[in-house]
Amino acid sequence: MFKSIQYKIILIIGIVGIIAIFGLGLIGVLDLYNERIIDDFQFQIVQDQILKLKISTVVTMSVYGFVLILIGVFIKKSIINPVDVMSEELKNQLNEVNEQKKQIETVLLHMTDGIISFNMEGDITIINPAATDLLQLTPRENTFNDIFNKLNIDIDLEKTVFLENWTSNEQKVQVEDKFLDLHFSSIKNEKDAPLGIMVVIQDITEHERLDMMRTEFIANVSHELKTPITSIMGYSETLLETEYDKETQEKFLNVILSEAKRMTKLVLDLLELSKLEDAKIETEPTDFDITDVVRKCQEQLQVEINKKKQIFNCYETSQNIPQVHADKDGIERVVLNIISNSIKYTGECGEINVYIRFLYNDVYVKIVDNGMGIPEKDLKRIYERFYRVDKARSRSMGGTGLGLSIAQKIMNRNNGKIEIKSEVGKGTEVTLRLPANKEQVEEIKKIESKKQEKLTESLDGNNEENLEEVDVNNENNGNTLDLDESNDNKEIEEILDSNTSNIDNDNDNENNNKNNETVKKSNSNKKKKHTKDKIVG
Repeated sequence: MFKSIQYKIILIIGIVGIIAIFGLGLIGVLDLYNERIIDDFQFQIVQDQILKLKISTVVTMSVYGFVLILIGVFIKKSIINPVDVMSEELKNQLNEVNEQKKQIETVLLHMTDGIISFNMEGDITIINPAATDLLQLTPRENTFNDIFNKLNIDIDLEKTVFLENWTSNEQKVQVEDKFLDLHFSSIKNEKDAPLGIMVVIQDITEHERLDMMRTEFIANVSHELKTPITSIMGYSETLLETEYDKETQEKFLNVILSEAKRMTKLVLDLLELSKLEDAKIETEPTDFDITDVVRKCQEQLQVEINKKKQIFNCYETSQNIPQVHADKDGIERVVLNIISNSIKYTGECGEINVYIRFLYNDVYVKIVDNGMGIPEKDLKRIYERFYRVDKARSRSMGGTGLGLSIAQKIMNRNNGKIEIKSEVGKGTEVTLRLPANKEQVEEIKKIESKKQEKLTESLDGNNEENLEEVDVNNENNGNTLDLDESNDNKEIEEILDSNTSNIDNDNDNENNNKNNETVKKSNSNKKKKHTKDKIVG
């Protein structure tokens, strides 16, 4: 742009100069031609003057052109170059401003905190989507008073701006189920004159929820400790103040001992929960057989099973089950807690079935009972500390309300998962997903792959119908493993449920034919027998 202006200036000056010089020369020549020539001598003089005039005109034009060039160079160095530099700097500054503007717009657009800027008239100058969502604003609510009158906040814009150091610049408000923290700050120019006010909106719902949980936790711990301490103090004072016979004393002492054990268990559970929440404490995973862990838990709880005359079955629904790679003590505690809960909340002569299966690189343990079940509204809260569906019944059975919370923490630390489905009056299903030993998983895949190849080779390739029938039978009998790396939860649940129903149907048929191998349990502690039905899968 500036170069074209430079050329135009030089061109205009050059044309004007050439026209002026040429006009003057032409006028001089015409004057000479108009003079009266008396003789040849005078004519020769006039011709010489005309020649000199032409030469002087050419010389003048050359000098003028040279001067014009010098003027052009001077204009370029003195005017054009500085203007070009200033133009480039201005362009760079404008680009930087535009980039900063875009960055600020991007930040405001993706911020989780809300930002609203008002001018001194109370009109919105800047607002991001987060502020609109948090405050649930409509297009009509576009002024300072409209917004904060809606939130029932008594605040004055001018008072907040001019008396910033003497007024509260922070407010807390609840919008439906959200808790918000509003921070007000004045906007000023270089001369410290107020331009408006900025409001930063933070969603502190999670902080409030954690504070409530912390308060509730302290209250629950105090209550849980207060109950046994009160019983211990009451019975101890009674024994000290009054003399009783030996039978009554033993009764009171047994109550004291029971409450002391309950309090000890509560403290130990709290310590265990605190240890699991400490990220600095690392677990040491080992390889172990999950079936052995289930059997060990059954042996520990066999007395309770016999007391309630319950039926306990354990099934391996896969032919090859790799070892679990996790913290053995922690997983054993989880399994023991789940089976213990099933025994507690399943009535007499009830049935508890444990299904163990290898699926999609993980080992699944599914514990199913036909007990009282859990209401749907309580399923979301069963992992909370001290939460009990039936508080009176749980406390009378010796529960602390921390078992499932500890179980969830243990599973998470071992890269596993716990899922619970339940229906009141029908029972509860608890599924544990545990990481398997990777080397054994690869070996099992190779074995199953070779089996599948041999099975395919043994079939007649032309008989597609027979091949399809064999594949269907293999899938139904569980002879092949689906080694697809996909880990779709719905598909896993369908496979586990189908295996569970197949086992239950097989058991019903065997019961009708009186050829089933069920677990027969005697009320005597000396006879403990566990039957394991292996369904090849």
